[in-house]
Amino acid sequence: MLQSPRANRLCRIIGTLFTDRMAEIQKKLQTEVEKFQAVQKDYQKHVNLRQQLDAQFNENSLVKEELDRVEDLASVYKMIGPVLVKQDVTEAKQNVQKRIDYINGEIKRHDGVIKDLEKKQESQREALTKLQHQLQQQQVKAAARS
Repeated sequence: MLQSPRANRLCRIIGTLFTDRMAEIQKKLQTEVEKFQAVQKDYQKHVNLRQQLDAQFNENSLVKEELDRVEDLASVYKMIGPVLVKQDVTEAKQNVQKRIDYINGEIKRHDGVIKDLEKKQESQREALTKLQHQLQQQQVKAAARS
């Protein structure tokens, strides 16, 4: 079947438009993948920090339990660098409690950040799925045109 020059030109223009649209979608897809990877990296960083805080919390809770068993007149020592320094039991208990309170606050803060990052990841996943679907549709249309 012979086509007129005008029809050939129109087919080339349409083909170029499809190619341009596919390139645009691929570029957006690449950008979204990079954003998703950045969110994943940030998420993993905060999960690791949260795990470290859990370990610190557990360690300080054990120290608090041990200090609660100690009599008020007992000798308690705190390690400062390579040196053991005598410390008042009441002061040691207060310091450990302050650390526990601080760690609890940090745990809550990281939990909030982790939840926000989970929402961002889900949003990025949805955007990626949408763009992949658009790209597939363009590929099908391009294949149907050829």
